[in-house]
Amino acid sequence: MDPRDTVLVTPDALAARLAEGAPVSVLAIRNAPGDWASAPRIPGAVDVDLPSELAAPGGGTRGSRPLPDIADLTRNARRWGLRRDVPVVVYDHDRGLVAARGWWVLRWAGLADVRLLDGGFAAWQAAGLPVANAPRLPEPGGVTLSPGHLPVLDADGAAAMARTGLLLDSRVRVNYIGGPGEPRRGHIPGAVSAPAADVLTEAGNFADGATLRHLYAAHGVDPSRPVGVSCGAGISAAHSVLALASIGVTAAMFPGSWSAWAADPERPVVVGGLPL
Repeated sequence: MDPRDTVLVTPDALAARLAEGAPVSVLAIRNAPGDWASAPRIPGAVDVDLPSELAAPGGGTRGSRPLPDIADLTRNARRWGLRRDVPVVVYDHDRGLVAARGWWVLRWAGLADVRLLDGGFAAWQAAGLPVANAPRLPEPGGVTLSPGHLPVLDADGAAAMARTGLLLDSRVRVNYIGGPGEPRRGHIPGAVSAPAADVLTEAGNFADGATLRHLYAAHGVDPSRPVGVSCGAGISAAHSVLALASIGVTAAMFPGSWSAWAADPERPVVVGGLPL
């Protein structure tokens, strides 16, 4: 199987599964305050609040979006109706740059069949597929989750990865370059700038596999080097981990990312466009 098909699903493929009545849990990942109850959505989608349900309370060297407590995540996943033998599809209204956090957290927690809707809700609409305006209230699921099923870096691990392997920084380049200000701005010494959005086409879909392989090879990805990914707070990094997984590359994520690194005054900061 093409590794892309293990992490992404097209709107047509998801629509066909829903039309057949085949079991699938669809999660709409939200990362902004608001009343989402009447928001347009894929029929049957359940709302998931990223800050409160896919992360624990943050602050300091924990970072802005620490990994959720596994007991809390399990309780929420059951409320979303998740079951271990039912595939999960996550999507958002931001080309997958938010929903990828849901993909990563659920895979980290032990769900093997989780895919991201390629192109997000915009691609669903562009395909002329049905839209609903009310969330589904699923029957409670019985899924049991456990941590540690995807590789994770802490701050020390990220520092080591930047020196002995390859640490990609998936933030927009202006944040990678940094400059004066508080909190501190810049990047982890040795980290290579690789903005997450660079893997997307103008329409918002993931680029084809050949293009992604060329893109990441230009950043230094090759089979001889372990790879890690950092970002601002463990959101766009998840998107890059997914993009790498779509071409068969396993990458570790630093969930605390820059928000955790910069909070420690003992951690060095590089300002400028070079890894150094």
